[in-house]
Amino acid sequence: MHCRYPTAPHVTTLQLYPVCRPHLCFTRDASSPPEVTPFMTDKATETASSPLFPIREVSRLTGVNSVTLRAWERRYGLIEPRRTPKGHRLYAREDIERIEHILQWLNRGVPVSQVRELLDQPQPESTPMPDEGSWSGQQQLALAAIDAQDEARLAELYNQSLALYPVSSVVERLWRPLLEQLEERGTATFGTRLAQCFFESFLRSRIGARLVFANQERHAPHITLTRLPEEPGLSWLLLFALVASDAGYHVSLLDGPLPLAELPLAAERLQAQAVVLVGTQAERSDVMRRQLPRVAEQLSVPLAIAGPAAQIRQQELVDGPIEGLGADPIQAVARLRSLMAR
Repeated sequence: MHCRYPTAPHVTTLQLYPVCRPHLCFTRDASSPPEVTPFMTDKATETASSPLFPIREVSRLTGVNSVTLRAWERRYGLIEPRRTPKGHRLYAREDIERIEHILQWLNRGVPVSQVRELLDQPQPESTPMPDEGSWSGQQQLALAAIDAQDEARLAELYNQSLALYPVSSVVERLWRPLLEQLEERGTATFGTRLAQCFFESFLRSRIGARLVFANQERHAPHITLTRLPEEPGLSWLLLFALVASDAGYHVSLLDGPLPLAELPLAAERLQAQAVVLVGTQAERSDVMRRQLPRVAEQLSVPLAIAGPAAQIRQQELVDGPIEGLGADPIQAVARLRSLMAR
């Protein structure tokens, strides 16, 4: 990832007496040279060596939220920003470059607790193999919390994972493997269906709240997400919504069963720029070959399928009016971006 650093404004003053204006305070007396004291803003602050950036600007440039930046500093000593006299954090260009390196290691699967020693070493010519043990351990802890219906423990693991790692890493290495493990159990074992329902309800409340907050904070391309007709659960739909929201989309999530004939109406009223159906089942042939193509003709925006259903029906979707985005939520969102750019 390459960041473009905004150029800090050059400020001079000829005032011979104290004058305070928004964002800058100028002071001058007969015995001292002019001094410029910046108030906290979202812009870079110029120093003698390089500009300094407040935490909100660093979050915008890197995509790492401020809570995570503080956790990397306090818990793991990964970054050491400067401080203003009032304690506000200021980051130099070197700090932002270090954050980029942290993200590179995390995206390779390195646990956050092991990143510091890698940052302090010369980068090897070959990338070390990711340590999956930590993620496997987190999966087992989360699975135990789900089996025990321990919401507090599961919430702790959920919040910690999203505070320390990018959403894409958490979904790829923790929540999707966990969902697949639950699905592999089937429903024959007593208590399995309870565990699946508990996990789905947990994801629905947590991700739903995250979507509400994210949709209020941004003006972004709108997409509408819902389930395929025969999809029994919500978990895959929720994971896709989480990844899409993190990628910058305004997500309208319709988690109830919606008749296919009403999709064009939903797209119009929700101002959707794409409609995505998520599912894990093969779906009936008449749905895939007749009903969905008819809906695609009525829509003025792209219609796509994501989740394992897209992988199952991959051959039928080739060269058709419906776009197959694949089973993986991260890759599916990337393909959706390309589809909407056409």
